[in-house]
Amino acid sequence: MQSATTLAEPSRPTVADFHRVNRGGGLFSESVSQWLGAAFALVAQRLGLRPTALTITNLVLGLATSVTVVALAGRVAAGEVPAWLVGLLALVGWQVAYALDCADGQLARVTDQRSAAGARIDVLCDVAAQIALVAALSATAVAQRPSTPTWLVATFAGTWMVNLVTSVMQAGPNAASMVTSTSLPVRLVKLVRDYGAVIFVAALVLAVAPALTLWVMVAFTIVNGGFLLASIAFSARASLR
Repeated sequence: MQSATTLAEPSRPTVADFHRVNRGGGLFSESVSQWLGAAFALVAQRLGLRPTALTITNLVLGLATSVTVVALAGRVAAGEVPAWLVGLLALVGWQVAYALDCADGQLARVTDQRSAAGARIDVLCDVAAQIALVAALSATAVAQRPSTPTWLVATFAGTWMVNLVTSVMQAGPNAASMVTSTSLPVRLVKLVRDYGAVIFVAALVLAVAPALTLWVMVAFTIVNGGFLLASIAFSARASLR
């Protein structure tokens, strides 16, 4: 005789389950990018995709978006292509790519597919995508203002990676924060280092006022360079105790 007992199927993760394991990133990232990433992670889980598939898709989309911005920079400056079209492309492409970057980690943690190799390719793809993004902003600035100093482009490119490097360092066992407060005013100030917010602003400038891209580069060079110096001082002080 067949048993009437029916075994309950294991519950399937929801978007909220994926978002719950997010690694932060800032107020904008947690409120927008991580939620969009959670939706992507849910779809990937239902399709049986591995986290690395999302990582590679993030890289391809990020590179394609940045390469397109670089290719059209001169034509936008000449008035042959509308700035709003390129800005909209950058906004959608960079934001979706970043959401996929959020999604791969969420998928790995919820489905227990974490691996050292997966973590390495995630970081390497982040580096490649951000190099392309820096190239896109630099190409736009130079196209709009041919007199843009070479040293500024180089300094901007170098200091841009400070955010990525410190984020990787924060994931280790010896992570420490200079400002531990989670109050709303502090989180609003930290938006200047929230990658989701940064690429949103960058794309908005490309769409509305691409001639201001030079000043965006100056602003982020100052912010990231200042944070680098502050981090060095903070770490030096801690190491001398």
